Amino acid sequence: MSTEILFQTHLVFGYVTWLLCFGAYIWPRLKAMDHFEAQRAIATLHSFRFFGLVFMLPGVVGPNLPGSFAAFAAIWDFATGVLAMLALLTVRIRPLFWLFVVAFNLVGFVDLILDYYHAVQVGLPAKAGELGAAYAIPIIFVPVLMITHVAAFYLLMRSRAQVGRVFTGEAAAS
Repeated sequence: MSTEILFQTHLVFGYVTWLLCFGAYIWPRLKAMDHFEAQRAIATLHSFRFFGLVFMLPGVVGPNLPGSFAAFAAIWDFATGVLAMLALLTVRIRPLFWLFVVAFNLVGFVDLILDYYHAVQVGLPAKAGELGAAYAIPIIFVPVLMITHVAAFYLLMRSRAQVGRVFTGEAAAS
């Protein structure tokens, strides 16, 4: 079996497995939680995205991993992780918390979409072995990140009246 087929199979099964897990265990709990607490839990998961910097670490990834893919993925992952951490650090200042929640979800979602695009452009599935130890990131970690971004957007849309009040300053007094 080719490297490309193995990588794509792993990626598909990563999504299938996480969707099954998410649907059975995580989503019911997130929906039952207060929207603030649900977004806080999602931010906690995304705060680990600093780990994406490993794409630029020689010895972890192969020397032929396309640099344009590695640097872009690493920097945007890092930015998303920092924004998620800022959300967690501002939980007591609700307007800032919601601002950082929206920011890390937008940046993180765009990052993952562009990473997929760049991966196709550089032929990453055929060079997946160059990911080295970082191979687990797109197979195990990225699917749950994408799924939780979608869930976060859904929850934000459900509570958009609350978010709208935050951005207009009405919640600043509370």
